[in-house]
Amino acid sequence: MEAPWGIINVEPGWYVSAQRPVEAEAEELSPLLSNELHRQGSPGVSFGFSVFNLMNAIMGSGILGLAFVMAHTGILGFSFLLLIVALLAAFSVHLLLSMCIQTAVTSYEDLGLFAFGLPGKVVVAATIIIQNIGAMSSYLLIIKKELPTAISEFLSGDYTGSWYLDGQTLLIIICVVIVFPLALLPKIGFLGYTSSLSFFFMVFFALVVIIKKWSIPCPLTLNCKEQYFQVSNATDDCKPKLFHFSKESVYAIPTMAFSFLCHTSILPIYCELQSPSKKRMQNVTNTAIALSFLIYFISALFGYLTFYDEVASDLLQGYSKYLPHDVVVMTVKLCILFAVLLTVPLIHFPARKALMMMFFSSFPFSWIHHFLITLALNIIIVLLAIYVPDIRNVFGVVGSSTSTCLIFIFPGLFYLKLSREDFLSWKKLGAFVLLIFGILVGNFSLALIIFNWINK
Repeated sequence: MEAPWGIINVEPGWYVSAQRPVEAEAEELSPLLSNELHRQGSPGVSFGFSVFNLMNAIMGSGILGLAFVMAHTGILGFSFLLLIVALLAAFSVHLLLSMCIQTAVTSYEDLGLFAFGLPGKVVVAATIIIQNIGAMSSYLLIIKKELPTAISEFLSGDYTGSWYLDGQTLLIIICVVIVFPLALLPKIGFLGYTSSLSFFFMVFFALVVIIKKWSIPCPLTLNCKEQYFQVSNATDDCKPKLFHFSKESVYAIPTMAFSFLCHTSILPIYCELQSPSKKRMQNVTNTAIALSFLIYFISALFGYLTFYDEVASDLLQGYSKYLPHDVVVMTVKLCILFAVLLTVPLIHFPARKALMMMFFSSFPFSWIHHFLITLALNIIIVLLAIYVPDIRNVFGVVGSSTSTCLIFIFPGLFYLKLSREDFLSWKKLGAFVLLIFGILVGNFSLALIIFNWINK
């Protein structure tokens, strides 16, 4: 039966965009996506490569902050929270896929449009912009802090005060010479292949964390001009804690949410999947999240068991401090910095696309708009990287606000809005729990983080 506003009823409880043939098995296979792939003559991306692509979207700078989280939640506390966030992330993807199939929508912003009209699309776009700005600034923070130490480890002698050992100077040079020109390109597909190396760099990083656990003895000692200074007590600081809570524990769930965010990439990857179906894409998601969970947990566990309560909010800082001039550590640091450097221009693209949609959607493509928006984004992330003192602040604020919205709040809210299932159905109850969890955890974490700042 024809429904108002040009949409047709597909099955009880759902509406889908009109003028699209929908088969009876729409729940398992999206004819829209299959027809689109067939029209383009593309066989689609295999299951394995789709898992690989999604893991690239999941894993990023968050891996450097999870050992710090474990130090302030304990091994069992961390394991429980990380598992909860991973399971909820997988369930929210399940809701997104259900809505994608039934609405024939292929972007997160359009889901917001379908659920709440233009305001919904604008809110989702703005959230994605803030999330991407936070992600880019976290990457630049890593460059600002780690590149000077990486350079100094290759030098012999005292070069203190040199411009090439000043993090802010190096950051500005890199952004002007490398990041900004690459982000200006209208198409940057070649960097997609290069940035895929970041996954292997993350695996390499996790392996190095495991190996170096036995290279840094506890109690921790600092080598300063051939004199060793003990900085921790063996009886008090070399015992792992199963549960531990402090004022820094408030960064736990926001950092985890930041680390598992991949939801803006789910629908594009689904569109490219070979023989796309909800079940197949859900298996891709579950596999990618499970493997990411494993790598996250291993790197956090062995990072914590290396430094215990002395672990830094950026795990690389600990290795620079206690293993200077170590060849393996220097290599993994360069790998991470290389991955970070090439990822920043890529994250410019969805952020700029969302800004163009919000402010210049009715205008044809203009190089002036393109240049000005790219420049504005670059200035904002550089200023954030310069003036934000600690990477955990980025994880905390962005994770408790935009990350919780994109992972928990929006999928739950959109599903409750679009689905006409009975409220007592397990999916709607799950969507309601997801929504309430996101609102409570996000607001509570953000309030405590701001309270900690005020007290400091």
